[in-house]
Amino acid sequence: MSGGPVPGGGRPPRRWLKIIVIFLLIAIPAGYLVISAIQSRNGGEDKAEAASAKGLSAGYPTRVQRRIYDVPVPPYSKKVAFYETNSWKVSSLYVQFVTDRDGLDSFLKKLGTRRSALDKGEVTITKEQAGKVGWQVGEPGHDWAGMFIKRQDPQPKLRITVKFDNPAHPKVYVVSTVTP
Repeated sequence: MSGGPVPGGGRPPRRWLKIIVIFLLIAIPAGYLVISAIQSRNGGEDKAEAASAKGLSAGYPTRVQRRIYDVPVPPYSKKVAFYETNSWKVSSLYVQFVTDRDGLDSFLKKLGTRRSALDKGEVTITKEQAGKVGWQVGEPGHDWAGMFIKRQDPQPKLRITVKFDNPAHPKVYVVSTVTP
């Protein structure tokens, strides 16, 4: 009977062709999803390794980074460098810069605070955070001040530590953390 005429004329149905087409319609997207998930997982690890190996990048963070992490680096700052980490649970932006008194005041004002809120002798950036980028914050013999700005999620939380060894040009260290 196979290969014979079909009632009503025309070709006999090719079930094997339908089965292959259905299989491909299911297998190709599923395979793509699996490969994409593996690449995404490995890609994040590779990027984290590459970033940690590279450390701080010289220059200003992008405008988007500055807006997301709420780190308004003052214009005309010197020795500006940044580093960003991302994961499913938390993302952080590390920024350092040297500014003048007015730049520091402007930076703090944009964050809704002022210089008098800095706690003298306080280093708010943890040793673990500092170690990720090679900062030597908290070393004895330096004039440190710091503050922690804690906000409700999804707003960033900022750890700010300032080195006042040169009061006319303080060096600012910021770690801004966002929890999605």
